[in-house]
Amino acid sequence: MQAFLYRIFNVRSGELGLVLVMSLLLLGNTVARQMSGIVGISDLINTGGVNQTLLVNLINGFLILLTALLISQIVDRFNRIELLKWTSFSFAMVFLLLRVVSMFNVSVKFTAALIYLMSQQQWLVFPMFFWVLANDIFEVSQAKRLIPVIGSWSFVGKLIGIGLTLLPALFFRLGWLSNGELTLEMVMLANVTFYLLAFLLISVQLKNIKMREASKETPSVRENLNEGWQFIREVPSFSYLLMAVIAVSACDVILEFRFFAAAKGEIPDTIQYKEFYSWYLLIAAVVSFLIQSFVTGRLMQRIQIKNSFLIQPLIALGATSAMLASPGLISASISSLVLKISRNTVDEATRKAYQGFVPEERRGRVALFTDNYAPALGMILASALTGLVIIIGQQMAFNLVFYFYLGISAIASLFALWAVLRLRKVYESSFMNWRLKRRKRAVEVLKKLEF
Repeated sequence: MQAFLYRIFNVRSGELGLVLVMSLLLLGNTVARQMSGIVGISDLINTGGVNQTLLVNLINGFLILLTALLISQIVDRFNRIELLKWTSFSFAMVFLLLRVVSMFNVSVKFTAALIYLMSQQQWLVFPMFFWVLANDIFEVSQAKRLIPVIGSWSFVGKLIGIGLTLLPALFFRLGWLSNGELTLEMVMLANVTFYLLAFLLISVQLKNIKMREASKETPSVRENLNEGWQFIREVPSFSYLLMAVIAVSACDVILEFRFFAAAKGEIPDTIQYKEFYSWYLLIAAVVSFLIQSFVTGRLMQRIQIKNSFLIQPLIALGATSAMLASPGLISASISSLVLKISRNTVDEATRKAYQGFVPEERRGRVALFTDNYAPALGMILASALTGLVIIIGQQMAFNLVFYFYLGISAIASLFALWAVLRLRKVYESSFMNWRLKRRKRAVEVLKKLEF
């Protein structure tokens, strides 16, 4: 049996236990996050209306900015095992507190909003600490072999998390349950259970892992921001990339909002709406996995990184045009689904590959801008502008207000396309910038890069 597991997980003697522990932690967080996100946003829409998602996304954007700043200050100051352990315990206590608060006649809308916001922190904080820890635990040769194995459990966690939101409806139809939905209370208790188990698992199984001494001197917030911003500002291709990311992130928020509105208009039943949204995410997860496994690398190798950046703005423009031409549920679902799949596969892989050209000592600070600050800023701008358009539309009693906020998405997608076209023009010359420190090998790397 042990030999079979070694072959399945591609591990060697002495590695299996640690790989299983790390895989279970990633699996559990992904399951918990999926349940929190699906049930949180669904119950928010069902009880407070679709427009409430704009306010929540606005708050979420600011939280992402603040959380990313905080993480950048503490991730190198403390032992990574302790960070992950106490992060797990903190999540458990927050969900426990939410469960207690929900017992005192707090509105479902408010609780659902908090659960959804917590799901975004689960998506941001836990994985960041987790992968930093994984890279510390394993040697470079081990990491290349084992991290993809551990990372594959994130996909399994998505399937399980989405499946758990679908199971109550199935059991209800079979007569096995009196309630056909996964409730907020169930989600909160499930999260408390997992994160307490994660806390115990880390405390027991990782306590003897030797870690290198954490750095006592960590750059200040100002130094981190200045270093990252100076790099972005002085390397032209990254300046245009930042603009494109902000614009495409705004399109993501607006088009997803339109999808929520179209779906709720066609599916007023609360349980059916949650079930529909779960199936939507399940399709996105499976298709994304298949594309990432069999298409993304080959596509990027064929068309090159600088051309891969064109895909997301073009899809955003196409999705916006499709929703403008046909504002119904089918068009909104397919358009937003294609945009989500592209974002999770080609777009993310392209940005990560391009970040590989950044010197290691600057990469983390630059990634904070392209992966956290820019998407958060796009989310804030899109939520605020769309909310303003809807308020004006309500004051004027105009029922076709979605044409105006989809117009904003069209403008944003065109701006993103312009930024990427500018990026392509300065792509090669940017490698001559001293901040990249790779000018001697840039052309060779571009030609030989493999995915």
